[in-house]
Amino acid sequence: MRVAVLSPIAWRTPPRHYGPWEQVASNVAEGLTNLGLEVTLFGTGDSITAGELDAVIDTGYEEDRMQDAKVVECLHISNLMEKAGDFDIIHNHFDFLPLTYSRLIKTPMVTTIHGFSSAKIIPVYKKYNSTSSYISISNSDRSPELEYVATVYNGLRTSDFVFQNDPEDYLLFLGRIHPDKGTAEAIDIAKKSKRRLIIAGIIQDQAYFDEKVAPHLGEEIRFVGHVAPEQRNELLGNAAALLHPIRFHEPFGLSVAEAMLCGTPVVAFDKGSMAELILSGKTGYLVNTVDEAVEALPELDSISRTDCHQWAKSQFSQEKMVQDYLKAYRLIIDPLSR
Repeated sequence: MRVAVLSPIAWRTPPRHYGPWEQVASNVAEGLTNLGLEVTLFGTGDSITAGELDAVIDTGYEEDRMQDAKVVECLHISNLMEKAGDFDIIHNHFDFLPLTYSRLIKTPMVTTIHGFSSAKIIPVYKKYNSTSSYISISNSDRSPELEYVATVYNGLRTSDFVFQNDPEDYLLFLGRIHPDKGTAEAIDIAKKSKRRLIIAGIIQDQAYFDEKVAPHLGEEIRFVGHVAPEQRNELLGNAAALLHPIRFHEPFGLSVAEAMLCGTPVVAFDKGSMAELILSGKTGYLVNTVDEAVEALPELDSISRTDCHQWAKSQFSQEKMVQDYLKAYRLIIDPLSR
């Protein structure tokens, strides 16, 4: 099977630090390559893959702001579509824009919907409902207006995450510094529980950081910025818990799965996909408010870090994800096999 994996080009694939869609696209491409499939990754020129790399854009537009994002996106997507006949299937991780080519090519295309940035984009998905194939990354993130081939949870290279059974006593917030991700709520939880907090991630909303985060920083609450994979692994493994007080219906949470792979339980607001990722009372706690999160923290001692690791490994591994995608590919290429 010849597979084209279309990755976003905001960041390198895999990303140096931030870039969840690029990370999943990389994990898919490398997992398929490991199984012996002919895989071509369409990404930035500095991307890394064991398969073939096809690129017309040297670096991601978030890493080189001199580029016009829309221009390089059009060059990138059209580069693949003009070569569509070379492949048995195209796996799109680039959101809705590539769908506009789908009726102009003969090669079937499957689109992983990594969440809906706005309800305003759903009409594009609806237009191609009958001629495209959609994959959701959690059951909670499905639109009732769309038809889906399957739900495939994002998968991680489990060997990249080191299990740690003897953590330190700090809490960790790992994610974009943005109101949706609940950085301010994580600070409130830490302060009310009198626990140390480390905050890691890119600043996506500078005004929010300046107003809600910066005034609280000091010895007990530290901000370490974005972190490379090695440092992320260390921070996750040594944390007593990951705080994930999201304020939106998150379609998936890579940091949640990463934390549990390290053995670290997660205390998260019960929104979006969190109930699919976390076994409340076994791998963490689902709560609804800051005060409920504070009440849950003393219960962390009853959580087995081994259970956290084993649950995440069984559900969110690269190997499981790739096998689930292969099943979907076969259904799409040969509908009679359904």
